[in-house]
Parts: sequence; structure tokens; C-alpha cells
Amino acid sequence: MTPLSPPKRFIPNIKTLSQNRQPLSSGHRLCPGCGISVILKQALTTIDAPIITANATGCSEICFGAYPYTSFKTPWIHSLFQNSASVISGVESMYRAKLRKGELTDEQKRIKFLAIGGDGATYDIGLQWLSGALERGHNFVYICFDNEGYMNTGYQRSGATPIHTHTTTSPAGSAVPGKKQNRKLLTEIIAAHHIPYIAQASPSNFADLMKKANKAFEVEGPAFLNCLSACPTNWKTDPQMGMTISQRAVDTCFWPLYEVDNGKWKINYKPKEKLPVTEWLKDQGRFKHLLKPENANLVEDFQKEVDENWERLLKMEQAFG
Repeated sequence: MTPLSPPKRFIPNIKTLSQNRQPLSSGHRLCPGCGISVILKQALTTIDAPIITANATGCSEICFGAYPYTSFKTPWIHSLFQNSASVISGVESMYRAKLRKGELTDEQKRIKFLAIGGDGATYDIGLQWLSGALERGHNFVYICFDNEGYMNTGYQRSGATPIHTHTTTSPAGSAVPGKKQNRKLLTEIIAAHHIPYIAQASPSNFADLMKKANKAFEVEGPAFLNCLSACPTNWKTDPQMGMTISQRAVDTCFWPLYEVDNGKWKINYKPKEKLPVTEWLKDQGRFKHLLKPENANLVEDFQKEVDENWERLLKMEQAFG
């Protein structure tokens, strides 16, 4: 695999990075407290290069690009729900053809390619399209905004939705206590493609996310960032608590921060005190049924899955770090 570039360690300096070109404007139509714009601004601030974006249908597309307006100051393509990875692959292929023919200016040679989508477009509907683009080795970054459901269409369950979560298609009641299945571990699935760089991040740890975004954009070949994205509307949370709740996901190890850098697994944050998963659940209305005394066994199921995933990740770091 191609070594990461640049060789020097990237240290986010907000004052310096704020001078970089900003592909995303300050205006958008996202709900108050939504994590999407925070994640994207943190990621895109780390590069100072032209960028072309393919945006899957979903919250980000609707809120960044409702015709005739757009939040992007750079070329932006609205793709279908499932195929943003394929669309950006086509654009990147055209770029390489023009590069071989000597038809690009020095500035155009610096272009970066980005595909973005929510967990519905990434975990489920677009997984085969993303997998194909990764296998072919296109030089692009894919960022997933994981808010754990199909939020744009009313909060239906997705492959990213945790077990026992209340959604409109897995309602919690006396017969069924929410979603029956565990969520997919998509970051690990992408790691099985053996691409140069894969990472899991949270905007509550902004320096970590920005370092990972910088790595992703500088690597030669495909890179993938899976970012936890708060959704106050459907998580039923206070919009002002997005970063607090996101950090609880990290501190409970529900959402570990780690990366797979050219096959080497590294956990970027190990909490000094691993909090019980109830700390992640307690302020989210979608989980309120779990905190009832009669559902203590469901919380035990949830905690067991979190613990098993964390222990497996520790073993992966030990074996392949």
C-alpha cells in the first residue's frame, strides 16, 4: 500500500487552518444541533485544495443544496441515494484521463474528491456501490454521517440503528422493545477492503477528527471516515447537548475512536474510566423505554454488545497494531 503523506505529523491549529479556503458556507437548512455541518467543516478545514463533492440524497443533500441554493462554494453533485461513491469515481476517472493527456492546470492537479452520505445511504442502500469503488481503488474520501437511522424520511431504522432502539419502523411497545437486531459495524466492514486508510471519529473530539480527515485527504487511494452525527430531532435530545452526548458515546466505548492506517489498527482514545452505557442512553428520548426498571435486561443486552465490540477492538490493536 502507498505510505501516507505528508510524513510530518499533522497538528490542528485552528487559527492557521481558518485561513484555508472554506468549501462550505455558513448557511444551510439543517436542524439546530445537527452534527452534519460540524463534522464537514471540521474535515474540510484541514485541506487547502480545490474539492469536488458528490452528495447522496438525504439530510445533508436536502439541507445543503435545496434548489436554487447551495451551501457549497465548490463543484457539488447531487447523486441518487445509493451512488455517491460511483459518481465521484466517475469524476475521479475523468480527472485521471485529463491528467494523462496533460490537460490540467497546476491548480487543477491539486483537486481532491469527496463523497458524502448518511448511514442509510452508506450502511444499507449504497453499500455495494461504495464497496465497488473501494475495491477499484479510486482516489477519493468517503465521509459517512452516522446518525443511526433514516432521519430525512421520518426516522426509520437502518443498519446503523442500535439494538432495542425506538424508531418509526421499530417502535418500542409491550410486544417488541424496539429494533431486534444489533447494528452493523461498518467501519470494520470497510477495513476488510484493505484500503489505505479507515477511521472512526466524533466531532466532540475535534482534534482527532481533523487529524483523521487530513490523513484521509492526503493518502493516495480510497479513504473512509465514519463519523457519529447527533440528530436532536429524532434522538429526542436537547439541541445544545449534541457534543456532550457524542462524547458520552466515546466514553462508554459505544463509539470507539480508532483508525486502520495501511493495515495497522490503532485506538486513538481509551477512556480512563469506561462509563456504563446508560450514560449514553439517558438523555435520548428514543431510549427512554430502556431505562424503565422492567427493561433492565435490555440494557444488559446493550451493554454486552458494547463490551464485546470494545474487547474485540482491543485484540485487533494488539494483533495488528
